[in-house]
Formats: sequence, C-alpha cells, structure tokens
Amino acid sequence: MDENSPTGLNKPLAIGAVIVALLLGLVVGGALDIGKSLFGSNPETVASSALQSMRAQNRLVPFVARYVSVVSSRQERLGGLVSAERTLILPGDVRYELDLAKLEPEDVKWDAATRTLAVTLPEIEIAGPEVDLAAAREYGESGVLSAVTDADSALDRNNRARAVADLRKQAGTAVPMRLAREAGRQAVERSFSLPLQAAGFGDAKVVARYPTEGSPVTVPLDHSRSYNEVLDEAAQKQR
Repeated sequence: MDENSPTGLNKPLAIGAVIVALLLGLVVGGALDIGKSLFGSNPETVASSALQSMRAQNRLVPFVARYVSVVSSRQERLGGLVSAERTLILPGDVRYELDLAKLEPEDVKWDAATRTLAVTLPEIEIAGPEVDLAAAREYGESGVLSAVTDADSALDRNNRARAVADLRKQAGTAVPMRLAREAGRQAVERSFSLPLQAAGFGDAKVVARYPTEGSPVTVPLDHSRSYNEVLDEAAQKQR
C-alpha cells in the first residue's frame, strides 16, 4: 500500500492515538493510585486525614465584609444655651472565621448507605472590626462650648466607641451572618471533597451543617451605600 495515500497517512496517526490513550489511562490510573496512597483506601481514612489537615490550619476566613458607621454626639451646657456637636463617619472591615481546631472526629461521620460524609461545623465567629482610621471623617459645629472646654475631644471619644459598637452590630445581622455561614460551609465541603475525589471516591457527597443553621442562602445581600455616598450625605447635612 502506498504510504503517501490517505490510508497510509491515517495508519500512523491511528497508532499514535492509541499510544496517547494508553498513556492517559496510565496517568489517570497512576493519579488514583497516588491519591489512595496519600489519603487512604476507604472514605473514613480519607476523611480522617482531611480532618487532621484542616485542624492544622487552625482558623479559616471564608468571608470578609466592610461596613460604614455614621454616628453623632451632642453636648449641651447652661440649659442648652451653649452646645457642641460632632459627627463621625468610620469604615471598618470584619472577618468571619471558622475555628477549625474545634472540629472533632465525632463531627465527621460517613454514611456508607448514601455515600455521604456529614460534617458538623463550629459556629462562625466575628473578628474585628478593623477600623480604617485613614478613611475616617469627622465633622463638627464650632461654638462657645468647644472653645472653652474639651467638649470636642469628649464627643470624638464617644463617637469612636459608638461607631465601633455599631460596626459590630451591623456585622452580626442576619443576612451577612447567613452569607458567612454559607461561604464557610462551601469551603469545608470542598476541603473534604477534593481528597475524596483524589482517592477515587468521586461519587461521595459531602454535606456540612452548623448546629444552629443548615439551610443554603436564598436571599441575596442588598448592596450597601458606598463610602462616597455616605460622605456626600454627611457633607450635605453640614450646609
């Protein structure tokens, strides 16, 4: 047969395709063997190895949010004849964390009948806020009381304490907490699913739940006002 004919050209290509397929099979099979050697040959062993790895990470930060607090304080003397007022606009970042060290072996259970790994998570913890002092803005009315006393300093201290408390309050409301829980759940489920898949248990399901909350997020978080919008509103109040 003429090697220059179309049939002659297709023969080496077909042989090459077979070789590539065999090599891919060896690679995939080798990867599965490596996965089993690293993580174990049964789901319980894989889950135990993944648990120890996650506990070693200590803390997971699945969600971070920024909030803006606007607070005002007013001080009056002499029955309101003299007064001082200060307004503070303070942004701050809040981290939502999972303490993975709290995960215990009894929190991870394998159901062979449904091929499901159930994980009970520790509750989300709020860390912060980390206030952004460089972006903070303060406004006030100059008056007799400000000139003759330390009213401005006292009002500023009061505003900062109230602003930090307000940032914490915003962070703990239902919607951001639900979003943080969902982000934490998804991150932990991935952390268990990946080693299971690497060990050849691709059909295994991982379901992570909190003791007090387990439903997925169905309501999107409303977009908050931007920091510039808050500044513009505060500036208009001063006019």
